[in-house]
Amino acid sequence: MIKISNYNEFEAYLGQELGVSGWHTIDQEQINKFADATLDHQWIHIDTEKAATESPFKATIAHGYLTLSLVPFLWKQIAEIRNLKMEINYGIESLKFGQAVVVDSQVRLRAKLKTIANLRGITKVSIEINLEIKDQAKPAFTGEVLFLYHFTA
Repeated sequence: MIKISNYNEFEAYLGQELGVSGWHTIDQEQINKFADATLDHQWIHIDTEKAATESPFKATIAHGYLTLSLVPFLWKQIAEIRNLKMEINYGIESLKFGQAVVVDSQVRLRAKLKTIANLRGITKVSIEINLEIKDQAKPAFTGEVLFLYHFTA
């Protein structure tokens, strides 16, 4: 895990891979809870019997937005951003879902610092992200997340 306390420490990583999170298993309970939270109860996510026979994946799959929602959790395993007054999820760019994440798959986040800018004392970063699926060549998604960090010093 990298530790960053200010703009200059962050800037030193420009263009570099920041790290890779640990593996996280997406199980049916998590998928069901996400379906309840988002009111997205499409059968391909929650009906294990129907998915086993009618889905091309032969099992339920995680919601794409469920996989995306794991970014903050997995990002915190890659980087500890310290000395903060405030941290803001600012946006997502160029997001593309590459393949479905079948229930009980393990995923992890790979992150690279693409850009960094000082906006009148607030650090804006663009992190290139890939959500890898264990034993799969193609990622679940690729894209860039934007964060704003207001360091205390």
